[in-house]
Amino acid sequence: MCGIVGYIGTKREAYPILIKGLKRLEYRGYDSSGVALINSDKSLSVYKAKGKVSELEAYCADKNIDGTVGIAHTRWATHGEPSSTNAHPHYSESKNLAIIHNGIIENYAEIKKNLIDKGLKFQSETDTEVLVQLIEYIQTKKDLDLLTAVQVALHQVIGAYAIAILDKRHPDTLIAARKQSPLVIGIGDGEFFVGSDASPIIEFTDQVVYLEDGNIAVMKLGEELKVVSILNEELSLNVKTVDMNLGEIEKGGYPHFMLKEIFEQPNCLINCMRGRINIDSDRVTLSAIIDNRDKLLLAKRIVIVACGTSWHAGLIGKQLLETFCRIPVEVEYASEFRYRNPVVTKDDVMIALSQSGETADTLAAIELAKENGAFIYGICNAIGSSIPRATHTGTYIHVGPEIGVASTKAFTGQVTVLTMLALTLADARGTIKHSDYVKVVKELTVIPEKIKEVLKVNEQVADLARTFTYAQNFLYLGRGYSFPVALEGALKLKEISYIHAEGYPAAEMKHGPIALIDSDMPVVVIATHNGMYEKVRSNIQEIKARNGRVIAIVSKGDTSIAKIADSVIELPDTLECLEPLLATIPLQLLAYHVAVCKGKDVDQPRNLAKSVTVE
Repeated sequence: MCGIVGYIGTKREAYPILIKGLKRLEYRGYDSSGVALINSDKSLSVYKAKGKVSELEAYCADKNIDGTVGIAHTRWATHGEPSSTNAHPHYSESKNLAIIHNGIIENYAEIKKNLIDKGLKFQSETDTEVLVQLIEYIQTKKDLDLLTAVQVALHQVIGAYAIAILDKRHPDTLIAARKQSPLVIGIGDGEFFVGSDASPIIEFTDQVVYLEDGNIAVMKLGEELKVVSILNEELSLNVKTVDMNLGEIEKGGYPHFMLKEIFEQPNCLINCMRGRINIDSDRVTLSAIIDNRDKLLLAKRIVIVACGTSWHAGLIGKQLLETFCRIPVEVEYASEFRYRNPVVTKDDVMIALSQSGETADTLAAIELAKENGAFIYGICNAIGSSIPRATHTGTYIHVGPEIGVASTKAFTGQVTVLTMLALTLADARGTIKHSDYVKVVKELTVIPEKIKEVLKVNEQVADLARTFTYAQNFLYLGRGYSFPVALEGALKLKEISYIHAEGYPAAEMKHGPIALIDSDMPVVVIATHNGMYEKVRSNIQEIKARNGRVIAIVSKGDTSIAKIADSVIELPDTLECLEPLLATIPLQLLAYHVAVCKGKDVDQPRNLAKSVTVE
């Protein structure tokens, strides 16, 4: 949550870099934005605007934006409503310092009261202004340089932060620090870049340093990058090369990132499986399992922790792992797991799922499990993010950057990796027949082609969406592997169209939701040919008997349900365990087209952000 960009150099103007970077990070927060520049006359200018980055750009059109040093921020509000006053950057009282911040300072109220008692005045409602005022107070009171003042101040704060700070009296220096919120430093030729992730940096350099918790980066013109601890211990640099294509973070002719990412899924899943399934399509190899075979094979229980869409993928993973591996699996919301004093032992394996790799609740759950001796396996998309560094081993999903806030390709990527993980473990444990193993592996390799076939229903779904823009509620039903898909379909619709939607096991409909069904209630039912087809068909008849309007997701050639449903979307046949990879596609498209018809901001829905780095 919140996007941070920074630049210090001599060759380029900072403002264009900062604005372009903010646009690439706007998926992290978009209720206000701002920029701070050390101008060529050594003044420190701060410009802020409520709304999206385009509003900031318009506001700055007639302002002094020259200078080669600056920081910028796009906000997802925590303390104080979205406004230009509460937007970052925040000045210190003297206006010598300016700061941007991602995270939450939990003890800000106590610090603020102490500073007010000492005579300081505040302009905003934010915890961030409290931090910059604290830094300046320490700097002035103890006559310290900026780095030392930052170190002393950070010792006093409780919470999570990624910060970047400027001092106009030292225009050749930019300081950044992190704890539990991501921060990346890009190293160029005599210049440095700062970003919440690598997307604002890759246009200029592929050499980056991912700051660890407690790290502070000192970027000074004419000097090498220096990274120190909060205790001022100088740390060695671990410079990495970013492997990211600029085209992956641009729309490529699509009207929205979400639609682009839905259509990218066939190629994404090919990339996800590349190097992991052999050329004969009869063997899955995951290096993480080879390297940690004993830990994984001896597990007495697997606990999957995740949030949001990743939690839905985890529910599918539970069925895959229990079916193939015969290991008991629990799926937990990370936010609940971390606070309920769970029973965790050294015989447990925790699988942590996260698209961003920065989800605060999931990171906290990992640390709790590690303290109790569990072995941690991460499944993540963002290379170099916090979760891969916090886990013992794991697997990247390799679906490329996901910019649309509503997750699509990360969900199918996570399900694909969970499928490969379940197959590999089951084969090693001897809990799956070799013929069944080969059958699933071979079918998994043709799923990308079958997704391409499913994507051909796009126009049909777009037409269907126009019919249902009136709806205020939707019900999504599924059974077995399709129940988590129903949950995910409902979440997608809620996220981007703001229509209330609920996912339910089809058989449970009779225990409550059936009371809601009438002629104004669209019901989406996943009713493919599987072991529970007849039971789901009966559920559809119960809906129709109450005048509900049914959109049925069926297997190609189905004629039985087509006779009773109001609308039918066909899917190619596949194995039941792989149906989620196909069935989720029309639900993503339905949510997308309903939101477009309603005129909603598909990529940046209200109140949401892509990377949830706070509780």
